[in-house]
Order: sequence, then C-alpha cells, then structure tokens
Amino acid sequence: MGTRQPLDLFAIGTMTIFCMVMASQQVMLKAVAEDLAPVFQIALRSGIAAALLIGLILLQRHRMPLAPENRIPALLIGVLFTLEFLLVGEALNKTSAGHATVFLYTSPIFAAIGLHLKIPNERMSRLQWLGILLAFAGIVLAFLGGDSTEALSSDVLLGDFLALLAGAAWGLTTVVVRATGLSALPARQTLLYQLVVAFVLLSLWAYMTGQADVNPTPEAMGSLAFHGIVVSFIAFLVWFWLLTKYKASQLGILSFMTPVFGVLLGNWLLGERIEANFIVGSALIIGGILLVSSHGWLSKRRERTGKPA
Repeated sequence: MGTRQPLDLFAIGTMTIFCMVMASQQVMLKAVAEDLAPVFQIALRSGIAAALLIGLILLQRHRMPLAPENRIPALLIGVLFTLEFLLVGEALNKTSAGHATVFLYTSPIFAAIGLHLKIPNERMSRLQWLGILLAFAGIVLAFLGGDSTEALSSDVLLGDFLALLAGAAWGLTTVVVRATGLSALPARQTLLYQLVVAFVLLSLWAYMTGQADVNPTPEAMGSLAFHGIVVSFIAFLVWFWLLTKYKASQLGILSFMTPVFGVLLGNWLLGERIEANFIVGSALIIGGILLVSSHGWLSKRRERTGKPA
C-alpha cells in the first residue's frame, strides 16, 4: 500500500461534507422521533446498511474469513456498537441533538485511556494527559454549569449522561478492534459485524420497550433512507476510502468539525437553545480531544524540524 498523502482541497471539502452528514444524524433522528423512535430507526438503518454492504461484498467477490480467535471479539464489537446506539437513541428522547452529538464524540478520550492501559506502545504523553484533563473539565462544565431550569432538568442531565456513556462504548469498541486480531481485517468486514448485531439487538429492544411503532410520514421515511443509505453505508465507505489515500492523523483532526456542526444544526433546524456554559464546555472537550488525537502528528513534526519531543 502506498504512502498516504497530506490533505488537499478535495480531501478537506470531502471531509467537511462527511462531518456535516455525520452531525445531521442526531438532528434528523430527533426531528422525526414522534413518527419513528430513534432506537428503532437506528435498528432499521443498520439492517439497510448491512444488506447493502453484503451486496457490495458479494458483487466484488471478497472473502471474509474469520479465525476462531476473532469470533468472540467480533461478537463483542457488535454488542458494543449496539450499546452505543442504544444509548444514543435513548439519550435523544431526553436531551438535545447538539448535546448528544458533543458527548458522543468524547469517544477518542475513552479510546486513548483504554489503549494506554491495554497496549504498551499506545502510552500517552504528558500533553495527552493534559488533553484528557481539559476534556473532562469541559464535560463537567457542560453538565453542571447551566443557567436555565431546562438545562439542569433531570431528563436533560440523564440524556447527556447516556450520550456520554455512548461515547465510552464507542471508545471501547476502538480498543477491542486495536487490541485483537480484528485490526488485521478489512474495515468493511468489522463494520458488517457491527451492523448485523445492531440490527438484531436494537430491533428486539424496540419491540420489548414499545418503540417499534412506525408512522410512515414522508419525513420519517426520508430520514430512514438517508440514515440507511447515506450515513451508514455511503459515508462509511467514503471514510474508509479517504483513510487509504490520506494521512489518518490529519483526517482525524478534521473529524472534530462534526460536534460543532451538530450543535449548529440542532440550533438551526430544531431551535435548540445553546447554553453559554455548554459552548465553553464543548470548546474545552474538543480542545482536549485535539491534544490527545494530534500528539502523533505533532511528534512527527518535531522530529522533522529537529526539535526535542
């Protein structure tokens, strides 16, 4: 595989569109929640995306061998993926789409801590630990510094906490993939395991909790098609393609436009209020995550310029 190239205007433009698409997920789930519960919509979109991905794999005649030692990790990432979106779906019943997006995208923090504990060569530097502390300070501020009754309501706080747990589940998924033989498998293969398990388990949850009713309005069906085809299938394939062409560290830094877009879209399309404390807290969270995620890139720059690490 050739050397990845630095970002160009095409990559930046594509990543901007990608981040806007990913940020719109929670907004659209929230917008049609009365017609199609978020949890059930996530289940259905996972099924749609899984079917499309299976069709693509068959069309391209890719083999998907799974060694016996990878079977439990494959099931585990499917369960964690399901837990992540179960928590997101329930969070959207209680909190705003903007809050859910920001707290969901704390996942790199939890992934970094897990990898630090699990993989020796993933130990974090002092700068990264500073980023962790900065991000958690932002989480506390975003949770507790509200200046309105609505922001401090038990439902909103619970929704925020569920979204934060979803971010932890996402981060743990990354740890499982990196620390097991799954890291050697094609990305579409690990994605398929997650989509299939999520479709089955989230559908069962929706039926058991009475959230499987569907009012097939044009808005609900449009949202489902958007999520199943654009978000869970096309957008992920675009992301994996970008990773084969461009430097992952630079793409990762650009991906943090997503929570910013999530807050802005929630305010614009759903009329969600943006609390001053939440803006400051979100800035601290994103800043902390950038410190954690950009450490490798900064280290390489220092090496090239001859500066001590």
